[in-house]
Amino acid sequence: MNQEVIPVYLMPGMAANPSIFEHIKLPEDHYKIYWLEWKLPLKKETLSNYAKRMCQDIKHDNPVLLGVSFGGILVQEMSKHIPLRKLIIVSSVKTKHELPKRMRLLKMTKAYKFLPTRLLSNIDLLAKYAYGKTITKRIELYKKYLSVSDRTYLDWAIEQVVCWEQDQPLENVIHIHGDNDMVFPFSKLKNCITIKGGTHIMIINKYKWFNENLPKLIA
Repeated sequence: MNQEVIPVYLMPGMAANPSIFEHIKLPEDHYKIYWLEWKLPLKKETLSNYAKRMCQDIKHDNPVLLGVSFGGILVQEMSKHIPLRKLIIVSSVKTKHELPKRMRLLKMTKAYKFLPTRLLSNIDLLAKYAYGKTITKRIELYKKYLSVSDRTYLDWAIEQVVCWEQDQPLENVIHIHGDNDMVFPFSKLKNCITIKGGTHIMIINKYKWFNENLPKLIA
């Protein structure tokens, strides 16, 4: 009897390309991995409508859907439109109440409308002014993994995170988070699987944990 092969769709974080999952490997006799990519948003497109469009890229019934950071918010919105076997979020949040204070302040003051996304969209320009080994290394990571540099997308994406209105966690969502995440601080979170020493980019540098544990979580 043939073993069922479970489709696992992976959604990267804001502006990131799916190569952040390059080291994620699952047993091929049980799982088939599919990478999802960001699309450019339509004019004044809501996150819900964007999620519906993203669902068009899901070609299997009852897949596993895993999203990182803003991708974690997106897959939660996608799960409202299609049935899933498992919903997993990494380095993300389950509700607006888990967003850090600075993001809620951005929403309250509408200051997110004035963030310098033009700079963020020009990584080569940032690299020109990078000094010190740590910053230079970080810029190199950005250049490798952040490929969605369209300013319209960046403005839209930041607004969707800051203004996300989900009030209660979705049922059965599996939340994996590092205790050293500086973007979505661990202290604000409830009910998550904790990775000790995990940062916001732990899908890249703690991939061995995911390769070992994702099959158990999916099963």
